[in-house]
Amino acid sequence: MVTRGFIGKKTQGTDDPTNRVPPGQHLVENFPVLTAGPTPRIAHESWSFTLKIGPRVVKKWNWKEFNDLPMTKVVRDIHCVTSWSKLDTRWEGVMVDEILADAGIEPPTDFMLAHTFDGYSTNVPVADLVGGKSMVALKFGGEPLETDHGGPARLLVPHLYFWKSAKWINGLQFTNRDEAGFWELRGYHIYGDPWLEQRYTHD
Repeated sequence: MVTRGFIGKKTQGTDDPTNRVPPGQHLVENFPVLTAGPTPRIAHESWSFTLKIGPRVVKKWNWKEFNDLPMTKVVRDIHCVTSWSKLDTRWEGVMVDEILADAGIEPPTDFMLAHTFDGYSTNVPVADLVGGKSMVALKFGGEPLETDHGGPARLLVPHLYFWKSAKWINGLQFTNRDEAGFWELRGYHIYGDPWLEQRYTHD
């Protein structure tokens, strides 16, 4: 079992938790559920994850193959664009670095789109996904990720607003430009840094 933390704002463990809360956010103890549409129910037997460069498939994993990849545990604060933040959340999954390594490729472009089983997409720069910054999470709080929170698997990019951590993920696609995803096309910020309050297009 490989265990390491994400690279990023090293604020966990400070005496004052308010120092870990971005502007305009408030702390919650629960884990709010927000979705753009119906919640998909994906059986492990029909789950798959595909890595693409443009339209070309580089590699595809089924549930067992994906779970055989090296796993990482992290503790991270998360911040939703709807203004809630939750501290010290515990996740386990496959780092995006490990996915690329298993596929035998280095990033060929500077941008990616995350795709999901419900047709949702979100754009994330490659620099925000590699170098220990993101994972495809399979567990939360030591338990399999619940469907309402994106299970069986969701993207986790904790240093950006949580809409970038796409639920029910089924693939990552390298793109030649920063293509706006579902919420970005509907007025959300193209990047989404919670510390800069990049909630909407012109923030």
